[in-house]
Amino acid sequence: MKTVKSKINANGRGLMTNLEADVEICPNLSDEKQGIRFFINDKLVEAKASNVVSCEHFVVLANVNEGADAKIALVEHFMAACAICGIDNLDVYFKSQGYEIPIMDGSAKVWVDLFNQTGYVGETDEVKPLGETLSFVKNNSLITVTPQEAKTTITYAVNFNHPDLKNRWATLNQDVNMNEIIEARTFGYLKDLETYQKMGISKGVTIENTLGMVDDGTYTSKLRSEFEPVKHKILDIIGDLYLTGVNPLLLNANIFAKEAGHALHVEFAKMLQKKF
Repeated sequence: MKTVKSKINANGRGLMTNLEADVEICPNLSDEKQGIRFFINDKLVEAKASNVVSCEHFVVLANVNEGADAKIALVEHFMAACAICGIDNLDVYFKSQGYEIPIMDGSAKVWVDLFNQTGYVGETDEVKPLGETLSFVKNNSLITVTPQEAKTTITYAVNFNHPDLKNRWATLNQDVNMNEIIEARTFGYLKDLETYQKMGISKGVTIENTLGMVDDGTYTSKLRSEFEPVKHKILDIIGDLYLTGVNPLLLNANIFAKEAGHALHVEFAKMLQKKF
């Protein structure tokens, strides 16, 4: 089991609610694998695919077995950071009125930096090779996982209504461009922001935490790397598939996703979980 060496206090705002979001991240030194666990109002919400209650715009977990009266939102970037750092035991306590993980800069970079600065106890879980190819298809969307001898690679293909992102794809090679995936920010169409805010979501969106896609083919801020939004989709699928309890980066597989999203990621995670 691997966890952080000491407590981490982190604060920010919620991307959807703009409410204060303060969390205390604590080591879990159990000899048993207990996974990533969230505590809010003295209630436990485990990071499991079976606890996902919504994934329309972002992933929401709830204590499903206890009535789903406790919820944790926007867990995907945090979960991705845990997977990237090899953390499999961690307890996260909410200390503020918000129920969202702080959005920070919209990527996993802040979380990865905090984990690395704090240090670790224990060892990363062993590689868990997948013995068969698995696929999930819905309409034009596809996710497939194929075993390979090398470290897990992830290729994501998109076809967004943006000149720079039509029929584009990006690939994660863990030995080459992991940092580009870690720092890839969440994104959306600038033209949709006002509509979403009238719906009561995206209230915490800023130019610092979200990359806006503009109709003329530009962005609201400079890209951190080429095709950054596609790389953020890779970050999302890492976090969503970690809801299986098995780190997707330790599968020794090629993961390919085409025009997918959180809903498809979670459905695939539920299918994948049955194989472990």
